[in-house]
Order: sequence, then C-alpha cells, then structure tokens
Amino acid sequence: MSKRLTLVLGGVRAGKSAYAQRLAAKGESVLFVATAEAGDADMQARIEAHRESRSPHWDTLEEPVDLVGALTPLQHHYDTVLLDCLTLWVSNLLLRDQDVELARQDILAETQRLLDLYRTGNASWIVVSNEVGLGVVPPTELGRIYTDELGRVNQLVAAKADDVYLMAAGLPLELKSSTRSGDTSLG
Repeated sequence: MSKRLTLVLGGVRAGKSAYAQRLAAKGESVLFVATAEAGDADMQARIEAHRESRSPHWDTLEEPVDLVGALTPLQHHYDTVLLDCLTLWVSNLLLRDQDVELARQDILAETQRLLDLYRTGNASWIVVSNEVGLGVVPPTELGRIYTDELGRVNQLVAAKADDVYLMAAGLPLELKSSTRSGDTSLG
C-alpha cells in the first residue's frame, strides 16, 4: 500500500474519530497521536472514552504541543499514524503563548514542519480536525483568531492531502481523492 495523507474533517460528534479509526485499522503498525489535555472532568471523561475506543494493538503517543519533536524519532516505526486532532493542537499552540501574533506565526510554521515530517517519512497519516468554518463567528477576539488559524491549518493540510473527507451524521463525504481520475483540488 502506498503512503497517503488523509484529512478527516467535520463538526463536533460528526463521527470523525470513529471513521479515522476505521481507516487506520487497515494499517499493520499504528501509532495513535492524541493532542487533548484533561483540563476538567468532562474532558478527562472524553479522553478516557477515546482511549477505550482504540485498538489495544495500537501504540499511543500523547503530545499536546510538540508534535514534530515527539514524532520525529518514531516516524519510521509505523506504517500508519493517526493524529487526533489538529483542533486541540491548534488551541494548545494558541493558548501557550501570551503574544497572540507570535502564536499565529508559530501555528503556521509548526503546521508546515508537521507536513514536512510527513513527507520525509514512510507512514500513511490520517489527520482529524474540526471544520469550524460552518459555525457562527465567535463573539470574542481570541475565538475569532482561533477559528481563523484552524481554518488556515485545515486548508494547508487539505492542500497537501491525498484524500479529504467531511463527516456529517457519521457519514463520510469525499471532498478530494487522488485515486479518482482528474484533480478535484483548486490548487
């Protein structure tokens, strides 16, 4: 099987993670990369539910911020990497720095570094992210900055991805596929 970059987008509870896990199950050696941090009891329960839903045969890497640093020494040990999710990763990057403008630059630079790491490795990657462009405009400046940055990150990853799916009600809608004849991307 050839190396592929797959992006799975959707809203909250749209079935993104479950679909990404079904795709990853085709791999022989899978690394699940989790970016969530348990800031409260509800988030801890969500993390536990995600842990229980994964195959016990997969390895797990929990890294909320330094994905490139954590993945670099592991990139040649797996044929499949499931990264769940960019949504929380971007939030973690944005909130770790007091200077929002520096954080915005860092987010784009880290995304490019992440894509470069994918390109240099041999594993297929399945990346999960929320599509925030379909919701209301956040009422706070930080919320608007976050949706802008996540939207930019999603666009960067989608542009490089071989396959892009949008999840709605647990159903995948194929937005982009490099296996179909013709290029469906705009650039």
